[in-house]
Amino acid sequence: MPTKRDYYEILGIARDATDDEIKRAFRNLAFKYHPDHNRNDDAGEKFKEVNEAYEVLSDPDKRSVYDRFGHSGVGVPFGRGFEGFNFGGFGDIFDAFFGRATNATRQAPQRGDDLQCRITINLEDTAFGCEKEINISRTENCSLCQGVGCKPGSQPGRCPNCNGTGQVHRIHQSIFGRFSTTTPCSQCHGEGRIITEPCPQCRGTGKVKQQRNIMVTIPAGVDDGSQIRLTGEGEAGTRGGSTGDLYVILSVKQHEFFLRDGDDILYELPINFAQAALGAEVEVPTLDGKTKLKIPAGNQTGKVFQLKNKGIPHLRRNGSGDLLVTLFVVTPQSLTEKQRQLFREMADSLGPPKGHHQKGRLVT
Repeated sequence: MPTKRDYYEILGIARDATDDEIKRAFRNLAFKYHPDHNRNDDAGEKFKEVNEAYEVLSDPDKRSVYDRFGHSGVGVPFGRGFEGFNFGGFGDIFDAFFGRATNATRQAPQRGDDLQCRITINLEDTAFGCEKEINISRTENCSLCQGVGCKPGSQPGRCPNCNGTGQVHRIHQSIFGRFSTTTPCSQCHGEGRIITEPCPQCRGTGKVKQQRNIMVTIPAGVDDGSQIRLTGEGEAGTRGGSTGDLYVILSVKQHEFFLRDGDDILYELPINFAQAALGAEVEVPTLDGKTKLKIPAGNQTGKVFQLKNKGIPHLRRNGSGDLLVTLFVVTPQSLTEKQRQLFREMADSLGPPKGHHQKGRLVT
C-alpha cells in the first residue's frame, strides 16, 4: 500500500502553523482542486486529501493526537473527510463562480421537448415521394385551463414563502466568510405563485397527454435513415415557451429485386444461353413500370446496361440516378433428351472456346 502523505505537507504549512494559516492554506487548495473547477483526472483525489488534512488539523484535539501518533493515532480512513465534512457554503460559492442553474433560468419560458418516431416506407416511396399518416402521443397545453393549471374562473395566488418572487435569499457563514445565496423557492418551485383551485382536467399541471394523427409529406429522394423535421409538432413548452419539434426517421423496406446504390438502382437480369449468344429484346422492370431492353448478341454474365434517369431522384438537385441492369446467364439444370441432343450438336459445332488466359480470365 502507498504511504499516506503528511497532513502538514498536503496543506503546505509548517507544523507550528496557526489556525488562520491552516484555514488560508485549505481555502486556496480547496479552490484549486475542487472538481467543479479543476477537470484533471487527479483533482478529485487531491481534493479529498486536502479535506481530510484540514478536518484533522483544524480540530485542536485531532491535531494534538496526530502530532503525537501520526496517522495511526487519528485513524481516519482516506476519503472519509470528503464524504462527511460540512463545507459550510462551499458549493454556493461555486454556484456563483461557475454559473450553475439559478431561479432566473427556471422562471424563464422553456421550449418543449422534441419527439421522435420511426416509420417504414418502400423503395417506390423514396423514388416518387408520398404522404404518410402517423400517430403520436404528446404533451399539450390543457384545453380547459389553457395551460394555466387553475380551475376556469380562478387565478393562482401569491406564494407566501417567497412573497411571489420565486426566490429565497439565505445567508451562509463559511470558512470563506459570509455569503448570500439565492435559490428557487421550495414551496412554489420558483414560480412565485401557488394554485389553490387546480383545473379538474389537468389537475393543476396545465398539461395533458393527447394522441394525435399527423400527416407527413415525404419528398422524393430520401433514403434509409433520413430524418424529416416537423416544426412545432413536439411537446408543449412551459411558461409560454415554444413547442418542440417532431423528428420522423425513415426506414426503407428491402425491395423484392431492386437494390439501391446511392441514387442508382441495381437490377440483375437473368437470360438463357440462346439470348446471350444471339441477342434479344427483353422487358425489364423499373420503379414506374416495365421497359424494353435490347441485348446485343454475344454478351456474357456481368455485362451492365445503363438506363438513364430510371433511378432515384436527387434529393437536393435536379435529375435522377440510373437503373443499372447486370446480365446473368442462367445455366439450365434440367434438360429434355431433345435439348441434350441439340446442346451436343452445338458443342461439336462450336468446339473449345477460343482465346488466351490473362491474369486468371479467358480473353477471346
